[in-house]
Amino acid sequence: MWSPVPLRAAEVSAVMTALSEYMAAAKDRALPGPIVEHTVHHVLDTVAAMISGAELPPGRAALTLARAEAGRPVATVVASSTVTGAVDAALVNGVLAHSDETDDSHSASQSHPGASVVPAALAMGETAGISGRHYLRAVALGYDVGTRMTMALGGSAFRDSTRRSTHAYAGTFGSAAAAGCAAGFDAQRMRWLLDYASQQAGGYAIWGRDTDHIEKGFVFGGMPARNGVTAALLVRAGWNGVDDVFSGDDDFFRVNAPSADRAVLTARLGERFEIANTDIKKWTVGTPIQAPLDALENIRKRRPFAAADVKAVAVHLAPSVGSVVDNRDMPDICLQHMMAVMLVDGTASFAAAHDKPRMQHPAVLEQRKKVRYVPDEALSARLPVRAAVVEVTLADGTQLSDRVEAVRGTPRNPMSRAEIVDKARDLIAPVLGPARATALIDALLALDTLGDLKSLRPLLQRT
Repeated sequence: MWSPVPLRAAEVSAVMTALSEYMAAAKDRALPGPIVEHTVHHVLDTVAAMISGAELPPGRAALTLARAEAGRPVATVVASSTVTGAVDAALVNGVLAHSDETDDSHSASQSHPGASVVPAALAMGETAGISGRHYLRAVALGYDVGTRMTMALGGSAFRDSTRRSTHAYAGTFGSAAAAGCAAGFDAQRMRWLLDYASQQAGGYAIWGRDTDHIEKGFVFGGMPARNGVTAALLVRAGWNGVDDVFSGDDDFFRVNAPSADRAVLTARLGERFEIANTDIKKWTVGTPIQAPLDALENIRKRRPFAAADVKAVAVHLAPSVGSVVDNRDMPDICLQHMMAVMLVDGTASFAAAHDKPRMQHPAVLEQRKKVRYVPDEALSARLPVRAAVVEVTLADGTQLSDRVEAVRGTPRNPMSRAEIVDKARDLIAPVLGPARATALIDALLALDTLGDLKSLRPLLQRT
């Protein structure tokens, strides 16, 4: 995880306080008589426009979509007993996927592609009744398109200069591509799909003030998944659009990033698959904590020791990286807490990373006092590689250290299938039970042979 803005709530300004209070009180505030009359006129005029619009091509297209999707139980909401419309399922499952710092990430594009692409492809894939193989292709395409989009815009430079969310932009276009693939669109409909994706592209750095990860889950996962499926459903319902939103007057790139490199969108397509350049986290914690946990584990493998043997732990990180996780209130994005947990437990499980009461446990607090974050400007030169140096001083004076530049789970140091399965089991079993977890993992590992994507539903849901 990387954030240019610390994930801390800001003080509410006087302007926002006045505005929000006015809005909240509006339901109980009487309007002056003339204003009531004007309001009635505008409502009448607008309703009339709605009714007349039903006979025009855009209105007919909208009604076709409404009839097609109204109350249709076609898409699975994971970890529930709910089956709903594709848009709602994509939204909810996207938020589920980025409810914390467990999902994958793509460094060059500054995005979390899986959190939106996978739910979008699932929702549209169930709607269209595709096979597991088709689904896998849709997902891979989503990673290729979404990540290339924000790389074309300029990646982190675009993010920093505009304060827009590369996570949402990449997610929207990646989800649209995946959903369009699942729907089986031809080239013309893919062009319209990208047009409708561009009209929905949004997301701003204000999410960095979200202290509960709810808005962040929406911006990174739910919103772009919803946007992508919405774009696909519009085109599937017969909507047309602008044929090329990436060129001409007011094109997407000219509006968002005039210096963008459009050629990146097609660079080595079919040769370089960005899903292979996407990180899978070994530890279910914020990205800046991954390398320190790796380093502490490496040190302990070489020279085993107990938590009681430790006198001090120094964690060196680039300042822009370390500031995101320095003494945070949420356990999974608090560097000092997770290092203390690692000292006590010998590992950092999902349960431990999400046990907020344990942040006050005496045994953990005792170890946390030993952990010191060291802002290290020299490591900034390694960015976007998030290198870390961990130095452990034992009570007997022994000095131990490890430097990590290839974090476990990154393309330079990939996890094995067994490690990925172990992580999945750690996440799934507490929710669905061990037997269901095993069955689901087996089914997903065999997706390429699955005849109907919908057959996963009984395994994905809980009753």
